Amino acid sequence: MRIRFEAATRVRLGIALAIGVVLLVGAASPTSAIDVKLTMEEAKKALAAGRESLDKANTPEEVKKVMQQASLTTRVGADPEKDPCGASAVLRTKRFALEAAGRIETRESKKQKREIRMPEDKIRQYLDMPNMEIEVQLCGDDEYFADGAQVVFQQGGSKTIKPEHVGQADRGRKNEGPGPPYRSRFTARFLYDSFDPNAKTKIVVYFPDGKTTEIDADFSKVK
Repeated sequence: MRIRFEAATRVRLGIALAIGVVLLVGAASPTSAIDVKLTMEEAKKALAAGRESLDKANTPEEVKKVMQQASLTTRVGADPEKDPCGASAVLRTKRFALEAAGRIETRESKKQKREIRMPEDKIRQYLDMPNMEIEVQLCGDDEYFADGAQVVFQQGGSKTIKPEHVGQADRGRKNEGPGPPYRSRFTARFLYDSFDPNAKTKIVVYFPDGKTTEIDADFSKVK
């Protein structure tokens, strides 16, 4: 009986230890969310990913496809391929910016026929960027419909986060597809320490005529 008791005890201890290890691993693993803090090693990996994505593109069409795919990884809202006039926003996170820089390195390397690499002090500037830029894309009824538009983040049902800066909207371009006749875009910058990078968020655009547009964004799914 004692042998059986000791064996059963060891089994229970083994199960408890296994559960404890799983819980510890889960607690230690970072959640998938906007990367506010990147290490130098992670930054170099992002640069390398950007270089690799463009290195295989040899025609203008292939380059265009690479650029479209890059925007899709951090785009929230409507998919422009399926809904050209649906409101959307590209979140230019630190990782997004570094991968874009990597593509520039590849382009310049091909042009100059030598390896172009960003020095570490320049990479550090990317790592220290205090804000995230977003590019809002949407449609309206005339060329200047987006002039004076403002944008905020709404989180947690009651918290409203205003941007540090809002750029001038582009003059509307003719929309060839269905929906309103003009397409425009503008950028805004939000301080990283002003919003929760893990939260479900509404990006709310306010127009001077009182109209609003909302874009649902789950920041926990964006890097």
